[in-house]
Amino acid sequence: MSAPIEVQHYTVHATPEAQEAGAVALAVASLPESFGPAAGSNQAHVQVISGQPGWTVRTAEAIATGARGVVVVNPAAENTDSLQAAAQQNRAAVVLDQRWASNPAIPGAEDAVRSMVGRAALLDSVAAAPVGTDSGELFADHLAAVVRLAGPLANLRHLSRGPHGYTTTAVLANGAPVAIQGVVSNARPAALDFRLLTDDGGVSVTLPEPVAAWPATVKVTGPQGELLLPTIYESAHRATWRRLKEHLDTGSSSSDLHRFAALTESITALS
Repeated sequence: MSAPIEVQHYTVHATPEAQEAGAVALAVASLPESFGPAAGSNQAHVQVISGQPGWTVRTAEAIATGARGVVVVNPAAENTDSLQAAAQQNRAAVVLDQRWASNPAIPGAEDAVRSMVGRAALLDSVAAAPVGTDSGELFADHLAAVVRLAGPLANLRHLSRGPHGYTTTAVLANGAPVAIQGVVSNARPAALDFRLLTDDGGVSVTLPEPVAAWPATVKVTGPQGELLLPTIYESAHRATWRRLKEHLDTGSSSSDLHRFAALTESITALS
């Protein structure tokens, strides 16, 4: 009989803001053999913080006080250079729990989009969020998913922006136009729709809100017809925690901060 495999268990402490925004209690409860609540913040292996402005400083402080992992929920655009250095020096894993970019269907959708983006004729994406959502935060969440799927955008600029949404344009690497629209309204379900069109097909992606395990829909269309990629019933929050567990178990570093640096650069250059 083989020896039993030892399961690593990590304790978690979350700030009240992060607890609510990241559905931390629900995500941790869904992985009971991996994570559990800490007796106090100083004893926690993992710290969870809100991505409000200043989150890079708060994350670095958590790492300096001994956190082996940090989950940042809905991070605002900030320079991550010093934080990346601190994480590498202390061998800490920092993962970002993003509204749509963390959806578990994203890797498969990214492969499909990147295989066609060189032949793209148009990219159109619309994000909807309920009334009360800050349109600037919605745009950051929206752009994070678009860039993750399609790669860097050039000539990013707002045509209009207000409390009820935004209309933004850009171009892909091959020069194809990009339209990005956000709508703050209760008139339609909160979700992100992404459509890349080519001369003979394209990719359509629908990403739901991360509050439950509603599946994303990824459809690839070409001369062979339409293909629906495998359906994954898991929330973006839970997928983030599984990624963190892998990094903590293996001691590997996360690429989240490096990827986020490119997003911050795009938002900073926005005209």
